[in-house]
Amino acid sequence: MGDGWAKALQAFQGFGTGSGGTAKAPDITFSPDKLHALQQQYLEEAMGLFGQGFKLPASNDKRFADASWASNPVAAYAAAVYLLNARTMMGLADAVQADAKTRSKVRFAVEQWVAAAAPSNFMAFNAEAQKKALDTKGESIAKGMQNLIHDIRQGHVSMTDESLFEVGKNVATTEGAVVFQNDYFQLIEYKPLTAKVFETPFLMVPPCINKFYILDLQPENSLVRYAVEQGHRTFVVSWRNPDESMAKATWDDYIENAVIKAINVTREITGASTINALGFCVGGTMLGTALGVLAAQGEKPVASATLLTTFLDFADTGILDVFIDEAFVKYRENEMGKGGMMKGQDLASTFSFLRPNDLVWNYVVGNYLKGETPPPFDLLYWNSDSTNLPGPYYAWYLRNTYLENNLIKPGKATVCGHKLDLGLVDIPFYVYGSREDHIVPINGSYASTQIFPGKRRFVMGASGHIAGVINPPAKNKRSHWIRADGKLPKTHAQWLEGAVEHPGSWWSDWSAWLKSHAGKQIAAPKTYGKGKYKALEAAPGSYVKIKA
Repeated sequence: MGDGWAKALQAFQGFGTGSGGTAKAPDITFSPDKLHALQQQYLEEAMGLFGQGFKLPASNDKRFADASWASNPVAAYAAAVYLLNARTMMGLADAVQADAKTRSKVRFAVEQWVAAAAPSNFMAFNAEAQKKALDTKGESIAKGMQNLIHDIRQGHVSMTDESLFEVGKNVATTEGAVVFQNDYFQLIEYKPLTAKVFETPFLMVPPCINKFYILDLQPENSLVRYAVEQGHRTFVVSWRNPDESMAKATWDDYIENAVIKAINVTREITGASTINALGFCVGGTMLGTALGVLAAQGEKPVASATLLTTFLDFADTGILDVFIDEAFVKYRENEMGKGGMMKGQDLASTFSFLRPNDLVWNYVVGNYLKGETPPPFDLLYWNSDSTNLPGPYYAWYLRNTYLENNLIKPGKATVCGHKLDLGLVDIPFYVYGSREDHIVPINGSYASTQIFPGKRRFVMGASGHIAGVINPPAKNKRSHWIRADGKLPKTHAQWLEGAVEHPGSWWSDWSAWLKSHAGKQIAAPKTYGKGKYKALEAAPGSYVKIKA
């Protein structure tokens, strides 16, 4: 796992350096009062560990919840020492006196070390894994070795039993056909499930750093199928997984040859003058950029847009900000700005290490120390199906979004030969953010409501970046928040003061909003495509099956 950790940090390498080499340690000091309090507390708690009748202190930490930890004196002591040291190290990180970015970098680095150093990660200390080895007469150890060899061969830690899933067979199964393709994407049109459809077609733009079928996992949790069931003539962009032939593809190429092209082809096939569009995560950033380019050209082909957990204003990017500075961006520009490939597995590892205990070490322990096969989970199968990014696209994105936040500065960013001004995009927007999102923090999602001049609606859902979005009404899970007065004050905190919590999914609210912008109903088409745009192959198409 050391190599995996290195690759994860390498994906955003430059932690304050311009060469990807060893960074000069930042000049930091500690708050004397906090340091003194930490020392006193540490000494008191450490002395308690040597007392008679030692017991593992009560903790909510699920890594040490099994009874075998408390019943094994060596394991219990190791866990207790670790928990004490972990609290102290995090306390030291919080006691650092430095600028906010340095403090965030220190805290992130300490969190990674603390997660990796847990005794639960090592067979010599993991009493639960040891007990399982004894109970199974060594079978769990043998199975763990098999799991380790399997994961080394496939190049990533298994989060689910990937053998149980196949794209087109039990994920990405909504019926449809590919009606257009170029070097960047395939456009999928889905078969109507209603006798009539709304006259304004609906286009979904998923993130190109992932496969599109996050929007079409299983029939019961598919946003694609839900939209089709609501009577929308639905199209989805399925991104090509880039190879070396696309090593020089730029942000402009993706906007012009993919997003804008998908909008125009959807209009041509349906004969509609305007469409409704949705962008998810980076797909929303690209959709917003494309709408800005079209506005600069005096065009308005999109009647309304939905943004799901999307950054357009990158002022508050959360934990990802610790990786981004001028030196790092220059390093990436020098490395791949003129050509190259950002490997999908490096990106996937990076995002996993943002939540190391849940998305890395949990599976290391289960797969290798306990010899368990992780349960089938469609979302985690998708999460492991990584995609590459062309280097020039990636380098432009880093500088103009995370580093300089140029998309919201009128005239600052030039895309497809046009100075971008998102203030010219005067259409209705539905903006959704997830309350516990660690990829696009809720403040970042909400910030999009302050950019556009038209009518806007903001809704907040519970949970995180993916689970908050993929939350079908039928499951009646989680909740969402809405302001009845529709006001959109400057900050999310101010918005939340007037918001009311509603049980269940936000999908129903969004569906009602989208229908209000979809026009009248007309007879559903009997065939896919139109004219020169014919069915090329059945959905989900071939691009989505290309592995990184």
